[in-house]
Amino acid sequence: MTAPGLTLSGSASFGETPVFGPLTLNVPAGQWTCLLGPSGVGKTTLLRLVAGLDDLTHFDGTITTSDGAPLRGRIALMAQSDLLMPWLSVLENTLLGARLRGETPDRDRARDVLARVGLTDHQGKRPGALSGGQRQRVALARTLMEDRPVVLLDEPFSALDARTRADMQNLACELLTGRTVLMVTHDPGEAARLGHRITIMETGGLSPVTPPPGPAPRPVDDPATLQAQAALLNRLRDSAA
Repeated sequence: MTAPGLTLSGSASFGETPVFGPLTLNVPAGQWTCLLGPSGVGKTTLLRLVAGLDDLTHFDGTITTSDGAPLRGRIALMAQSDLLMPWLSVLENTLLGARLRGETPDRDRARDVLARVGLTDHQGKRPGALSGGQRQRVALARTLMEDRPVVLLDEPFSALDARTRADMQNLACELLTGRTVLMVTHDPGEAARLGHRITIMETGGLSPVTPPPGPAPRPVDDPATLQAQAALLNRLRDSAA
């Protein structure tokens, strides 16, 4: 599986209201690109446009791949909401993509992924019996099961406690090695740990930020990572102001 790079270039609007742009976002192939910025600047809209799931926003521009092939069928999206089906078990929710496509579900692989996210003892439960963090881990497992070369993540670890968040970041980095990942996050520490490329989205456009040295996931106590986290936080405060 070869993961392509992505380029989104253009402007978006909702009716007469501008959402973002004009801007150009380059997402390198096989790397994690972290997109931060104040609420309301259009980060989630941008993600949904790349996924082809936003029919309400007018987009005047292009979304292209480095290999020239269509994105359709090559993207997995983990949205802000877990979007779990309340009548399905954790295991069946993890297999939902295959079920909707009429494919034979790989239950053994699903059980393995659920074990990796710490949900083996919960796979028979329905979402209503889970905590918010557990539900988010089910959504992550479902996204990982899709096995797509391009992965879009919208605040995928936001509902997790600090220790579990770090563990899930490590796991996602491991299982998504070689994939093209575009992640929206409000957590500068998360971006500093995971980003090969870090970009701040503001009303005026995009501002690249140099990531810390070293391979991702970077240690949470690495001095360079902590310094980058602090610098990102200050940039975000300036953007919000």
